[in-house]
Amino acid sequence: MIVNQHQKGWEIIYHRAHALLAAQLAGQWRRKDSPPRLYETVAAISHHDDLEREWESDQLTPAGAPLDFTLNTETSIKQLREHVKNALYRGRWVAMLISMHISFLTEGKRGESEEMDSFLDEQLEHQKRWRQELGLTKKDADAAYAFMGWCDRLSLILCQRHLPAGERALEITTGPSGKRYDVTERSDGRVIVTPWPFEDDEFTVNVEVSYLDQVKFDSNTALTEALQAAPRDLLEWTFVKS
Repeated sequence: MIVNQHQKGWEIIYHRAHALLAAQLAGQWRRKDSPPRLYETVAAISHHDDLEREWESDQLTPAGAPLDFTLNTETSIKQLREHVKNALYRGRWVAMLISMHISFLTEGKRGESEEMDSFLDEQLEHQKRWRQELGLTKKDADAAYAFMGWCDRLSLILCQRHLPAGERALEITTGPSGKRYDVTERSDGRVIVTPWPFEDDEFTVNVEVSYLDQVKFDSNTALTEALQAAPRDLLEWTFVKS
């Protein structure tokens, strides 16, 4: 989960909600520049964080605060493999993108163990086979994943409250065509992306958030119960073409 400090405690955004925001952004992309199989790509974006089950694992720091995902690195190879397996029920295109995302996140661990190396090689083999079966070049697959990564990154910028103050620009990442994109929050709170990649000149996206007024928790059970009872609200961002 994404944990932001709030004036009264904590602002919590579940990872699946962040993924849904990323899918909303993907759905706004200019149609003529959209990746192939757009709807399946949006499905992959929407479900790429289904592995995150905040209600099942320990989500507390040693000090008893809610654990932000950037501090949580305890994902087993078994869980990662199961995530790809489950994605395949939606189709090879979705599974391919999910597998590419897992490769992106875990390739840096190559060399840590034979099990990890075997898993990483397995994902590359899956991706190659699915590309061949789908009649897809590696270049096209990489472009589709770049689109997914772009939407994921922009969603994280919004959810983590990383939009810079003072109308300063922040690089998102390169998109599917290799272009650099920057995001800026105007003084009126509206958001600009340069160059503008979206179909409409103005649109609004949102994510659901939970608020906790308790700063410290004695157990993960206490945190889970507090989250289930926590008030919820919507964060919204209106994007406009400059």
